[in-house]
Amino acid sequence: MNDLPSRRSFIHSVGLGITALGLTGTTLGQEKPIQDFDDTAAKADSSKEWKPVSDRKIRVGIVGYGACRFGAAFSFQEHPNVTVAAVSDLFEDRRAALARACRCEKTYPSLEEMIQDDSIEAVFVATDAPSHARHCIDVLEHGKHVACAVPATFGSLEDADKLFEAVKASGLNYMMFETSCFRSDCHAMREIFKAGGFGKLIYSEGDYFHYNVGAVPSYKNWRVGLPPQWYPTHSNAYYTCVTGGSFTEVSCQAMPSLLERLQPQNNIYKNTFGTEIALLRTSDGGTARMAVSWDTPGDHGERGRVRGQRGSFYGKYEGLETNLPDVTPTPLPPGVTAGGHGGSHGRLMNEFIHSILENRKPLVDVAQALNLTVAGIVSHQSAVQDGELLKIPQYKFW
Repeated sequence: MNDLPSRRSFIHSVGLGITALGLTGTTLGQEKPIQDFDDTAAKADSSKEWKPVSDRKIRVGIVGYGACRFGAAFSFQEHPNVTVAAVSDLFEDRRAALARACRCEKTYPSLEEMIQDDSIEAVFVATDAPSHARHCIDVLEHGKHVACAVPATFGSLEDADKLFEAVKASGLNYMMFETSCFRSDCHAMREIFKAGGFGKLIYSEGDYFHYNVGAVPSYKNWRVGLPPQWYPTHSNAYYTCVTGGSFTEVSCQAMPSLLERLQPQNNIYKNTFGTEIALLRTSDGGTARMAVSWDTPGDHGERGRVRGQRGSFYGKYEGLETNLPDVTPTPLPPGVTAGGHGGSHGRLMNEFIHSILENRKPLVDVAQALNLTVAGIVSHQSAVQDGELLKIPQYKFW
């Protein structure tokens, strides 16, 4: 992501800083970086030390080591409160590679077999997106906490309801690893919002521009021809992960794509859209514009902007608040790096583990995960119906 000079100066002024690129997120044997997998991370405050909240070690199982190598990318294997007890992937070579990356000796040929292991307390699901909801429900029904890569559900409102009910019935922790929520700009927005620096948000924008002519490799080609708003969380986070709110209604406009894979005869979704732009009403009465695009070359990334009654953030804070909160990220445990997607990986994993140790809900719990995801599903429905204004289901724990 290309930072504006004003953003760089603001980040420097509040002590965030920027590190160099590292994790590339490649397929096995493939060295070409995947777009947006940068680890341009906000530096933690070096004057502070990480302080453990417990000496307990949580036994974690990890499933999935495909094109993005997410099974090992979030540093579970480095956390002092984690033992990676077992790993799984349907493909033997990937399963062996995941075991090596996580320094784990125990492997299972499937998630279904791994969750029978009563010694495992929590599972990280990094499988194909169409299986996320089903896999997470299976984990919960076997009495284990679960964390999941995005999105929470894949094009199905019915699966969203099933997942929500499964989490409520289990009493266990569910967290979706939405990377934008720990990018330095979104993290700063959230802290400033909590401190009242924006007041009520009037307008929010989020962009997820990801151009890749050949598409990222995927299990059963689920990424090929994917409707853009079925993968909306990286942009929607610039409202939902800032405020904790949701989207209530949407009208979405879309454009057909010139790319071959985004012709309806060439993908399992019969999808023709390469770009979908959603105009949404928010739960606090404001407006948001959230864009997802696969077929626009040039500038790309995950980023957003907000405008409130007391201040705005567009690369930097400008507004009425003169006493801004400290937006420097808290330190990570020794050995845990911030990692990819703008330095979000390690922080997401650490938040999930701490939520279990502290017996509290995680930052991106099931209600927020579904509010991030389902708005995109309805947005695509609106685009198919030529922008018809549609209501969006709401998820909330009372």
